[in-house]
Amino acid sequence: MGFLSSLSVSVSGMSAQRHRVNTISENIANAQTTRTPEGGPYRRREVIFASVSNDRTFEQEMFEQERSSSTATEVKVVGVVQDNRAPILKYDPHHPDANEQGYVELPNINTMEEMANLMLASRSYEANVAALNATKGMAQTALDIGRQ
Repeated sequence: MGFLSSLSVSVSGMSAQRHRVNTISENIANAQTTRTPEGGPYRRREVIFASVSNDRTFEQEMFEQERSSSTATEVKVVGVVQDNRAPILKYDPHHPDANEQGYVELPNINTMEEMANLMLASRSYEANVAALNATKGMAQTALDIGRQ
């Protein structure tokens, strides 16, 4: 795998995790939103990732890696889906969005779960940054060796 391919893999991972962090942040910010333009409470969103498929076996991939530097795979964001879990009903008859029985529909968002997902996305982003920096360091070392 060449330096540019390695950089491409890291950058695609960083971009995907940035998208995930933004979506999780939106979920946390809207954890108490009871009214949306679509109607009803905010629905939790989740990012769906996919890797670029190469349809090769592991053995074929290993042989291809020896011959070519252009077989790096990437992570792509293929979509953002809404969670269809039922909203949480909270009794608050004075709330402007309460129904006839006095219940308010709140988003079914577990803030602790979202924070754990946010930490995981942050750590994944950091791992991609570390890989990018390692690749840059190797490229710099190769250039320094070439100058001598």
